[in-house]
Amino acid sequence: MDIFYPVKLFANWITYGILSLKAKTLLAEAINFFIFDTIKIFILLSVIIFAVSIIRSFLPPEKIRNILARKNKYVGNVLAALFGIVTPFCSCSAIPLFLGFLEVGVPLGATFSFLVASPMINEVALVMLFGMFGWKIALIYVVSGLIIAILSGIIIGKLKVENLVEKFTFTNKIKTSEDGVKVEWKERFNYARGYTSDIIKKVWIFILVGIGLGAWIHGYVPMNFLAKYAGADKWYAVPLATLIGIPLYSNAAGIIPLVSALTEKGVALGTTLAFMMAVTALSLPEFMILRRVMKTKLIFIFAGIVGIGIIFTGYLFNFIIK
Repeated sequence: MDIFYPVKLFANWITYGILSLKAKTLLAEAINFFIFDTIKIFILLSVIIFAVSIIRSFLPPEKIRNILARKNKYVGNVLAALFGIVTPFCSCSAIPLFLGFLEVGVPLGATFSFLVASPMINEVALVMLFGMFGWKIALIYVVSGLIIAILSGIIIGKLKVENLVEKFTFTNKIKTSEDGVKVEWKERFNYARGYTSDIIKKVWIFILVGIGLGAWIHGYVPMNFLAKYAGADKWYAVPLATLIGIPLYSNAAGIIPLVSALTEKGVALGTTLAFMMAVTALSLPEFMILRRVMKTKLIFIFAGIVGIGIIFTGYLFNFIIK
């Protein structure tokens, strides 16, 4: 059973009961999407940020820094990207760990490798791709995502753009067991609750704006829009799909069913995967949250590097898979 089914019922009740909107109209679809996704995303963010905060209370910051900030910085990028794969977070909920890495001194390039890999690649998406398209497609997806994450981090690291990161730190830090001091569960929960509340207070307005844009696209952009304008014979199909994916918000597992549907309608697989990667790794809500911790110039650099990698991957898929 879908754990968000009660939320869907509530969104339907507000849309069609309280607001009395006619079903299957563009306005109703947009409003319903906005209500459902707003509640769902804030629930997910709260739960995941709280869980990440609890986990962080067990992780010695020095140990994480030593692992990711090795003498061979490329190893740090690879390890950060691999760590991103095993953390099934969406782009917005990966940001607390991203901030945590910066707090303990992990190089900026390695943190970006994690930030790209975490939402773009996860085990659920891998299993779904394997079931729908076979192991070759699933393997190419993982390898291409890893390469994008690693290279993006390396390039950003070489650009020396640390001055573009805002002086943003959290004051509610917690001691870990690294010092041999036993931390009570009550203290861990208090820290996690405060950390979660602090994050939500700082980003809620940006999340609402991002979801609002996504709701408008969901309600007013026809389902066959991509299929019509993103056919395999169109040279601009991949970059167009990438640009369209940016205002939307989802995780890889949530967007894969749409990838399957678009593929069935004749959209090239590389084009749909570029769309999926853009939705998960370059979402507008993510940019809005990141704006709290870095300057706009760095966000554009990050988006440009990752976007080029995604577009290249889309063309590669379309070339390999005829």
